[in-house]
Amino acid sequence: MEPENGFEARLAQLLLADPTRLQILKAVEALSVDSAFVAAGFLRNLVWDALHAIHPPTPLNDVDVIYFDNTDPYPHAASDYQAQLASQLPNVRWQVKNQAVMHKRNGDNPYTGIVDAMRHWPEKETAVAVQLHQGSFTFVSGFGFESLFNGRLSWNPARDQRTFLHRVEQKQWLSRWPKLQITMP
Repeated sequence: MEPENGFEARLAQLLLADPTRLQILKAVEALSVDSAFVAAGFLRNLVWDALHAIHPPTPLNDVDVIYFDNTDPYPHAASDYQAQLASQLPNVRWQVKNQAVMHKRNGDNPYTGIVDAMRHWPEKETAVAVQLHQGSFTFVSGFGFESLFNGRLSWNPARDQRTFLHRVEQKQWLSRWPKLQITMP
């Protein structure tokens, strides 16, 4: 098993080789929201493309920006952040979500932070995120990076299995990345 920092070093190499993703990370950094990370397919697809030797990278359908602020008195902050990002990079389909309020939509107990929120996402490999700050990457994951780099697509038992299976079919991940192995604990 590779140590997490080994996976993080590989992620950093992949990001540094992708000017589009670096531009996106710089735009999010410019928001000056300490807890803002770019998550989900932004990293997941990058790794799966590398595992399948897909060049150029799979286009990003959207860019998921997550942050955690459970003291935010302004309920429209996520929309404002999304508008700021869209003004910087208008060709990107931004999705900005405060993870401190997502438990309401999901019917969960309140989340305690970004990683706790990610532990409630339908697939384990989607629960990955990165932040750029002063030229350095910070990576977080709800379940680690090993299964992502091992080409797994794992159901998270914290979510309904039908939701997971629907997403696998709807998003056609196995068609795009046929070497992936579905894991059902």
